[in-house]
Amino acid sequence: MSVIEGESVVMEGEPMSTIERDGDGAPAPDEDLLYGVIRRLRPLHRTVVRAVERELSGTGLTAGEHALLDALHTEGPRTVPQLARAMDLDRQPVQRWVNHAVELGLAVTAPNPAHRRSSLIQLTAEGAEAIRGIQSFETAGLRQRLADLPAEDLRTALNVLDRLGEEFRHLGNGSHVPPEEPDSHGNTDARRIQPSSPDPTHKGRRRE
Repeated sequence: MSVIEGESVVMEGEPMSTIERDGDGAPAPDEDLLYGVIRRLRPLHRTVVRAVERELSGTGLTAGEHALLDALHTEGPRTVPQLARAMDLDRQPVQRWVNHAVELGLAVTAPNPAHRRSSLIQLTAEGAEAIRGIQSFETAGLRQRLADLPAEDLRTALNVLDRLGEEFRHLGNGSHVPPEEPDSHGNTDARRIQPSSPDPTHKGRRRE
C-alpha cells in the first residue's frame, strides 16, 4: 500500500522518499537507483574482462590487444594518439599493444599523409581474420545464452551503456589523453570507439 502526497511517496514498511520528475513528467531515477548502476558495473566489468581473457587463451593476445584489434577493425587505420583518445586510455599501454600486434603480424604501420611524425596503424589480412574469428566465437556464445532477450531490449541496453559511458567520461575528464590529431583526410576524430572489450557485444559505430 502506498500513500502519495504531492511529490512524496510513502511505502508501507519503507522510509519516505521524494520523487523527482524530468521534463516529460516521468519519474527521474533517485540516488539509490543510480548508485545501483555503479554497483553492478564494477563486477560486470571484471567478469567480462575475465571471460574475454579466457576466450583468448592460446591466441597470444591480451584483453587490451583484443580491444585494439576490434577498434582498428571497426574504425579503420588510426594513429596511436587517436586510438588512445578513442579508448579513453593513456598512450603508453596502447603503444605496447600496437608493438605486440605488429610483432605478431596482426598490424602494420603506414605513412600518415596528415601527420608525418605519427604513423597510421592498420590491420593486416591476418589481423582482420583473427578479430573476425574472435568476434564470431563471442557472438555465438552470447546468442545462445541471451536467446530469450528481444533485440529491442539489447538495443535499449546499448543506448543506456552509451549514455553511461558519456556521462562517466565527463566525470573523469582528468585523463592524460593526447590532443586530437587530424586523420588521413585532415579531419579530427571526435567520435569514441566502442571496443569489444570490455563489452564483447558492442562493436561501436562504423565509419561512414
